[in-house]
Amino acid sequence: MTVDAHALLPVAEQAVTIAAEIVKSRLPGAITAKGDRDMATEVDYAVEHAVRDFLSRETPEIGFVGEEEGAATVAESGLKWVLDPVDGTVNFLHGLPLCGVSLGLVDKDMPTLGVIDLPFLASRYSAAEGNGAKANGQAIHTGETGDLHAAVVAMGDYAVGDDAKTKNRLRLALTRELVARVQRIRMFGAASIDLAWVAEGKVDALVMLSNKPWDTAAGVLIAREAGATVVDLDGSPHTMNSTATIAASPKILADLIELIAEARKNAERNE
Repeated sequence: MTVDAHALLPVAEQAVTIAAEIVKSRLPGAITAKGDRDMATEVDYAVEHAVRDFLSRETPEIGFVGEEEGAATVAESGLKWVLDPVDGTVNFLHGLPLCGVSLGLVDKDMPTLGVIDLPFLASRYSAAEGNGAKANGQAIHTGETGDLHAAVVAMGDYAVGDDAKTKNRLRLALTRELVARVQRIRMFGAASIDLAWVAEGKVDALVMLSNKPWDTAAGVLIAREAGATVVDLDGSPHTMNSTATIAASPKILADLIELIAEARKNAERNE
């Protein structure tokens, strides 16, 4: 099946509008524990149900995967909507405005469309493959920073849950390398925000040592369409099967990959 991502953008926008209204209008409600310091709220489930139901009516030929309940439908075409109903649930629970709804369209293992809404910041980011990226309807472009020393770099959260100590060795080693080399590190607690702000040039790079499709599908496409380069930990092109998500202005990417490689060596020496 050939997908016209741009033609599906209005459908995605409408789905995310439905979701954002739920996030803005409801309190988090009851909390469901998913693991060590990992949880979902009633709003997470309400958003996922509403978006899934809407998309099943509008695009029954496309599959659907949500963070909370997994794959509701699978399509022979390999196309699927991928939703994070509330990206940044911990922020949402604590009343922090850094959370968002993230909806991507994935063709096999590559995103082709993305919409991110930050309900408490009145910001909407969107992109369809080959058509550039927008914030609140205006074209956006990644930053022009050419020197790591002048770069603001976002980091993904530290690991929690099983084997967190081992996983965090590299994160801590990477933090030490970044502290010495970049202007500032920022940790916003929501991958959708990290990637959208790389796209908009508010931060110069993101280093996230994980790659859950609902976290990254929309944001990776938006960042790419805005001119960022998005790769895996080793610098190879990023897909939904990558182990990490590195997004940066092309001018600093090589230096950033070199820094990450050094951090990996240091982490291995400390095992």
